[in-house]
Amino acid sequence: MGFDQFVADRLDRLLGYATAITCDKHLAQDIVQNVLLRAQGKWERIGAMDAPYLYVKRMVTNDYLSWRHRKAAREIAVERGELVRHAPAMADPADAHAEREAMRARIAVLPRKQRAALVLRFYEDCSDAEIAQVLGCTESTVRSQLSRALQTLRTHELARSATLGVHS
Repeated sequence: MGFDQFVADRLDRLLGYATAITCDKHLAQDIVQNVLLRAQGKWERIGAMDAPYLYVKRMVTNDYLSWRHRKAAREIAVERGELVRHAPAMADPADAHAEREAMRARIAVLPRKQRAALVLRFYEDCSDAEIAQVLGCTESTVRSQLSRALQTLRTHELARSATLGVHS
Protein backbone atom coordinates (compact mmCIF):
# COMPACT_ATOMS: atom_id res chain seq x y z
CA MET A 1 0.00 0.00 0.00
CA GLY A 2 1.32 3.41 -0.92
CA PHE A 3 1.60 6.35 1.46
CA ASP A 4 -1.30 8.26 -0.11
CA GLN A 5 -3.59 5.24 0.23
CA PHE A 6 -2.45 4.70 3.84
CA VAL A 7 -3.31 8.31 4.68
CA ALA A 8 -6.67 8.05 2.90
CA ASP A 9 -7.52 4.85 4.79
CA ARG A 10 -6.14 5.74 8.23
CA LEU A 11 -6.17 9.52 8.69
CA ASP A 12 -9.53 9.64 10.50
CA ARG A 13 -8.46 6.83 12.82
CA LEU A 14 -5.11 8.49 13.58
CA LEU A 15 -6.80 11.83 14.26
CA GLY A 16 -9.37 10.15 16.52
CA TYR A 17 -6.65 8.34 18.44
CA ALA A 18 -4.52 11.48 18.79
CA THR A 19 -7.52 13.52 19.91
CA ALA A 20 -8.37 10.92 22.53
CA ILE A 21 -4.88 10.86 24.06
CA THR A 22 -4.25 14.61 23.87
CA CYS A 23 -7.78 15.72 24.79
CA ASP A 24 -7.17 18.59 22.39
CA LYS A 25 -8.32 18.49 18.76
CA HIS A 26 -5.84 21.10 17.58
CA LEU A 27 -2.83 19.52 19.28
CA ALA A 28 -3.90 16.16 17.85
CA GLN A 29 -3.99 17.62 14.34
CA ASP A 30 -0.50 19.08 14.82
CA ILE A 31 0.90 15.78 16.08
CA VAL A 32 -0.64 13.71 13.29
CA GLN A 33 0.55 16.21 10.68
CA ASN A 34 4.12 16.13 12.05
CA VAL A 35 4.13 12.34 12.23
CA LEU A 36 2.77 11.90 8.71
CA LEU A 37 5.38 14.28 7.33
CA ARG A 38 8.12 12.21 8.98
CA ALA A 39 6.50 8.92 7.93
CA GLN A 40 6.24 10.01 4.31
CA GLY A 41 10.01 10.35 4.10
CA LYS A 42 10.45 6.82 5.48
CA TRP A 43 7.44 5.24 3.79
CA GLU A 44 9.41 2.72 1.76
CA ARG A 45 10.58 1.12 5.03
CA ILE A 46 7.38 1.71 7.03
CA GLY A 47 5.07 0.50 4.25
CA ALA A 48 7.00 -2.78 4.01
CA MET A 49 6.32 -3.59 7.70
CA ASP A 50 3.74 -6.16 8.78
CA ALA A 51 1.73 -3.51 10.63
CA PRO A 52 2.50 -0.02 9.32
CA TYR A 53 -0.55 1.41 11.12
CA LEU A 54 0.76 0.25 14.52
CA TYR A 55 4.15 1.75 13.71
CA VAL A 56 2.62 5.10 12.76
CA LYS A 57 0.37 4.95 15.83
CA ARG A 58 3.51 4.45 17.92
CA MET A 59 5.04 7.49 16.23
CA VAL A 60 1.93 9.49 17.20
CA THR A 61 2.17 8.21 20.77
CA ASN A 62 5.88 8.99 21.02
CA ASP A 63 5.36 12.47 19.62
CA TYR A 64 2.60 13.06 22.18
CA LEU A 65 4.76 11.76 25.03
CA SER A 66 7.81 13.74 23.92
CA TRP A 67 9.05 16.81 25.70
CA ARG A 68 8.05 19.03 22.78
CA HIS A 69 4.39 18.74 23.68
CA ARG A 70 4.55 18.72 27.49
CA LYS A 71 3.76 22.43 27.64
CA ALA A 72 0.71 21.81 25.48
CA ALA A 73 -0.74 19.38 28.03
CA ARG A 74 -3.45 20.98 30.14
CA GLU A 75 -6.49 20.13 32.17
CA ILE A 76 -9.84 20.40 30.48
CA ALA A 77 -12.67 21.26 32.81
CA VAL A 78 -16.24 20.60 31.82
CA GLU A 79 -19.13 21.06 34.23
CA ARG A 80 -22.59 19.66 33.54
CA GLY A 81 -24.17 20.86 36.80
CA GLU A 82 -27.76 21.86 36.21
CA LEU A 83 -27.90 20.26 32.75
CA VAL A 84 -28.13 16.79 34.29
CA ARG A 85 -31.07 17.76 36.49
CA HIS A 86 -33.00 19.32 33.62
CA ALA A 87 -32.23 16.73 30.95
CA PRO A 88 -35.14 15.99 28.62
CA ALA A 89 -36.79 12.58 28.79
CA MET A 90 -35.81 11.74 25.21
CA ALA A 91 -32.24 11.16 24.10
CA ASP A 92 -30.53 14.38 23.21
CA PRO A 93 -27.35 14.31 21.07
CA ALA A 94 -25.96 17.06 23.28
CA ASP A 95 -26.03 14.64 26.21
CA ALA A 96 -23.78 12.20 24.40
CA HIS A 97 -21.45 15.05 23.48
CA ALA A 98 -21.42 16.37 27.05
CA GLU A 99 -20.72 12.89 28.40
CA ARG A 100 -17.79 12.49 25.98
CA GLU A 101 -16.44 15.88 27.06
CA ALA A 102 -16.84 14.95 30.73
CA MET A 103 -14.97 11.69 30.13
CA ARG A 104 -12.28 13.56 28.21
CA ALA A 105 -11.89 15.90 31.21
CA ARG A 106 -11.55 12.92 33.56
CA ILE A 107 -8.94 11.29 31.35
CA ALA A 108 -7.02 14.57 30.89
CA VAL A 109 -5.88 14.54 34.53
CA LEU A 110 -4.07 11.21 34.11
CA PRO A 111 -0.31 11.05 33.56
CA ARG A 112 0.54 10.86 29.88
CA LYS A 113 1.53 7.18 29.66
CA GLN A 114 -1.51 6.09 31.68
CA ARG A 115 -3.74 8.14 29.41
CA ALA A 116 -2.15 6.63 26.31
CA ALA A 117 -2.54 3.07 27.67
CA LEU A 118 -6.18 3.72 28.59
CA VAL A 119 -7.04 5.16 25.20
CA LEU A 120 -5.28 2.31 23.40
CA ARG A 121 -7.22 -0.26 25.42
CA PHE A 122 -10.70 1.22 25.49
CA TYR A 123 -10.78 3.54 22.46
CA GLU A 124 -8.58 1.58 20.08
CA ASP A 125 -9.45 -1.87 21.50
CA CYS A 126 -5.80 -2.97 21.56
CA SER A 127 -4.47 -6.01 23.38
CA ASP A 128 -1.75 -5.76 26.05
CA ALA A 129 0.79 -6.91 23.46
CA GLU A 130 -0.30 -4.23 20.95
CA ILE A 131 -0.26 -1.53 23.63
CA ALA A 132 3.21 -2.65 24.74
CA GLN A 133 4.38 -2.42 21.14
CA VAL A 134 2.95 1.08 20.69
CA LEU A 135 4.25 2.37 24.05
CA GLY A 136 7.59 0.56 23.79
CA CYS A 137 7.29 -1.24 27.11
CA THR A 138 6.48 -4.69 28.52
CA GLU A 139 2.99 -6.15 28.82
CA SER A 140 3.29 -6.10 32.61
CA THR A 141 4.00 -2.36 32.46
CA VAL A 142 0.88 -1.95 30.32
CA ARG A 143 -1.23 -3.77 32.91
CA SER A 144 0.30 -1.65 35.67
CA GLN A 145 -0.38 1.60 33.78
CA LEU A 146 -3.98 0.54 33.11
CA SER A 147 -4.53 -0.46 36.72
CA ARG A 148 -3.18 2.85 38.01
CA ALA A 149 -5.21 4.84 35.50
CA LEU A 150 -8.45 3.08 36.39
CA GLN A 151 -7.75 3.46 40.12
CA THR A 152 -7.14 7.19 39.66
CA LEU A 153 -10.37 7.56 37.70
CA ARG A 154 -12.30 5.65 40.36
CA THR A 155 -10.79 7.76 43.15
CA HIS A 156 -11.62 11.01 41.37
CA GLU A 157 -15.15 9.82 40.61
CA LEU A 158 -15.74 8.83 44.26
CA ALA A 159 -14.42 12.20 45.44
CA ARG A 160 -16.59 14.01 42.87
CA SER A 161 -19.65 12.01 43.90
CA ALA A 162 -19.01 12.73 47.58
CA THR A 163 -18.61 16.46 46.86
CA LEU A 164 -21.79 16.56 44.79
CA GLY A 165 -23.64 14.65 47.49
CA VAL A 166 -22.62 17.16 50.15
CA HIS A 167 -23.66 20.18 48.07
CA SER A 168 -26.92 18.77 46.71
